[in-house]
Amino acid sequence: MIGFVIAIHVIACALLIILVLIQRGRGSGLVESFAGVESMFGTKTSSFLTRMTTICAVVFFLTCLTLAILSVRQSKSLLANVKPAAPQKPLQEASLPVASEPEPITGATE
Repeated sequence: MIGFVIAIHVIACALLIILVLIQRGRGSGLVESFAGVESMFGTKTSSFLTRMTTICAVVFFLTCLTLAILSVRQSKSLLANVKPAAPQKPLQEASLPVASEPEPITGATE
């Protein structure tokens, strides 16, 4: 279910980006680079692109809300299935040999 909603969400995102970039805005938009793309749909191009942008925006918001609801229902602790570790024995101190005092060297003359 989540995979299907994510696929619809990605498609809606891509279409929304393309539709917004194609539309002629105050600064003429990206349409000036692609001469005649906006006239591809005939005389009602502006209303068609506006309607498609609205539909894609609604689909985008609905998939956002659906993904949020599905993630809340599915959320669980990352440690839910982890068994607690057995208590460890305390570390025993390593027995280090105690250095004895050095024996004086006999037979040395000064």
